[in-house]
Amino acid sequence: MNRIAAFAVALTASALLSACIFAPPISTQTDSAAVTRMSEQALATCGAGNVKEVNAKSFSCK
Repeated sequence: MNRIAAFAVALTASALLSACIFAPPISTQTDSAAVTRMSEQALATCGAGNVKEVNAKSFSCK
């Protein structure tokens, strides 16, 4: 009986500790305000005519 109880406790503990954690997905919609802010930052950093690419999260210079 002792072995069965120990096995049940170990099985329960491992089941509880291996539970999945759910995190809501990050919004992937393109926010025009974010693109505008990033464009302004790109112009300030790279200079006019030197911006290669801009998106809502980053930019790159030529």
